[in-house]
Amino acid sequence: MSRAEQPSHRADQRPSAIDQPSRRTVLAAAVVAAVAGGSGAAVADTTDTAGRETAPARPVDHRSWTTYADWRTGTVRGTRAVAGTRPGLVIGTPAGTADYTDPHTGTTAAWEYATWTSPVHRLSVPSTEAIVSWNASTPAGTWLQAELKGTYSDGTDTPWYVMGRWAAGDQDIKRTSVDDQSDGRSTVWTDTLAIDDASTGLRLTSYRIRLTLHRRPGTKRTPTVWRVGAMGSDVPDRFTVPASVPGLAQELSVPRYSQEIHTGQYPEYDNGGEAWCSPTSSQMIIEYWGGRLTREQLAWVNPAYADPQVCHAARYTYDHQYAGCGNWPFNAAYAATFKDLQGVVTRLTSLTDLETLIAAGIPAITSQSFLKEELTGAGYGTSGHLMTVIGFTADGDVIANDPASPSNAAVRRVYLRREFENIWLRTKRYNASGKVVSGTGGVCYLYFPARPSARQHKALAAVGVR
Repeated sequence: MSRAEQPSHRADQRPSAIDQPSRRTVLAAAVVAAVAGGSGAAVADTTDTAGRETAPARPVDHRSWTTYADWRTGTVRGTRAVAGTRPGLVIGTPAGTADYTDPHTGTTAAWEYATWTSPVHRLSVPSTEAIVSWNASTPAGTWLQAELKGTYSDGTDTPWYVMGRWAAGDQDIKRTSVDDQSDGRSTVWTDTLAIDDASTGLRLTSYRIRLTLHRRPGTKRTPTVWRVGAMGSDVPDRFTVPASVPGLAQELSVPRYSQEIHTGQYPEYDNGGEAWCSPTSSQMIIEYWGGRLTREQLAWVNPAYADPQVCHAARYTYDHQYAGCGNWPFNAAYAATFKDLQGVVTRLTSLTDLETLIAAGIPAITSQSFLKEELTGAGYGTSGHLMTVIGFTADGDVIANDPASPSNAAVRRVYLRREFENIWLRTKRYNASGKVVSGTGGVCYLYFPARPSARQHKALAAVGVR
């Protein structure tokens, strides 16, 4: 999180084509999702040009592969599906061996590999952006690469874009995004594939995902992937968003951690705690769901530091190319390394969506940027910041665990509903210099049980996550 709008802070600040005025000029309908039973929140109706009621349409398409049947689809080269309570994809008989030179260490090593390529997924929303996320286990000596190849609305294809090279640990490779990926029509910005000029009408209409699983030659160890998917979206290009109607008064009991008490600690991970909003928020929700780190896992942290689990989260979400802890899919993947948790990156369309989730006991991590005067009570402005939404007051205002607080005790904040909704959902804003820059358009991390309850499953489905 950037305490002031200074480009040197990189918690959630990434260069993006959104910063160009031409970004996303074709509007999609902004809607709210149906709320899981019991929250009392309203469902927005839409009408056609004749005034007839039609079904709401979300400007977001989220598709994941998670089941044994899913893993048996697509194209396989050396991988195999495994059944069980948490079906997954593993290396069976490797397809071959290839060298990988780690750009952050200069080390070249040989790795056995196997691949799985998803079937083509046709997007229900022709999209200007796509974000891939995954959940996996990578024992020592293993890692994975996730790629996406899209088809444009004119029938041509993107290249295979690398959306992340990832391992849960950092002893084998340095987890990394890959810069300088573009075909002149779309570009990968850290973790987000974006159409370069949406005003042309060009969109992504479908995609495939390719997973490449790696292991050291001679070992029988393998990554296990439990979930992979992508969120495609065409969010309305806007400085302000429609106001939703409050429909829920509820607060979840989520641990409170401040990133600020870690300022100066482990500066090799994005300059220390000042920029750790994303891993700090992740750790809060991980522990809400019961995730705990062992004494052995935390042994590397200076014992004089409070809340060593926050330092651990920063280290193990760190993207060595982005040089920060704010890589969205890396945070979701980190959360899923905890027993019986899964995580996705998606976009939501209103605070009604968040009410749907809170009513089912699911907190959410939201990404936003704003000037100091745009969020009453925050006391700072930021070019990119993550915080955890844990509930709503009787007036409908947002209760958030904001890690940009001077102490753990000060983390719980109440922010005005209208202000919060606008800074989170808009796609454009003015920075402190008066320049038009990007907003995240409702980006959200969702962490939830590997086997959700019926109520949780219904709430997730209502916001487009299955």
